[in-house]
Amino acid sequence: MLGKIFGVLSVAGLLFGMFTGNTEALGDAVLDGASRAVEVTLSLCGMMCLWCGMMRVLQEAGVIRGLSRLLSPFLRLFFPQAHRTGEGIEEISANVSANLLGIGNAATPFALAAMEKMQKSNPHPDRATSDQITLAVLNTASVTLIPANLLALRRAAGSERPYAVLVPVWICSVLSAAMALFLTSIPGWIKRGARRGEGDRRG
Repeated sequence: MLGKIFGVLSVAGLLFGMFTGNTEALGDAVLDGASRAVEVTLSLCGMMCLWCGMMRVLQEAGVIRGLSRLLSPFLRLFFPQAHRTGEGIEEISANVSANLLGIGNAATPFALAAMEKMQKSNPHPDRATSDQITLAVLNTASVTLIPANLLALRRAAGSERPYAVLVPVWICSVLSAAMALFLTSIPGWIKRGARRGEGDRRG
């Protein structure tokens, strides 16, 4: 779908440039945009390599394990099955940490590793568990303290105040993560309520 939208926009831009007599300006914009895209891509690659390497070093040094213990009350609340079985809890902590730093590209491998480990204790392999759904949603709508990729993009684009977006990012990310966790918790509350009701009827 995105490819089709991009294709339509490209054709529309080309036709508009031809009809308005701005073909030369259009050609210059295409060449300048292509070279600028390569520069931005290289700068982002450097940022991703740096943060991915740092996360790997922190994991090998045991910092992620310590952070997992620090986040244990939070993780136990929203990932009860993973906390109980111990499957994937360290990877979830690493994922949350990477998202806090705003490096979603480094967070994704940890999320995939956590999904694989949680799948081992999944009683119904044909469908995702509540913990897996929560992780998928939280990985998409996560709290971000340092939006590293966004700051790198703004810096590469020549922004005079690349850090001006920090407060809006904090507000939006906290609200989106809170709403995501609330919505993913509703099915679990309903199931627990149903089990309690069955227990009361049996008693």
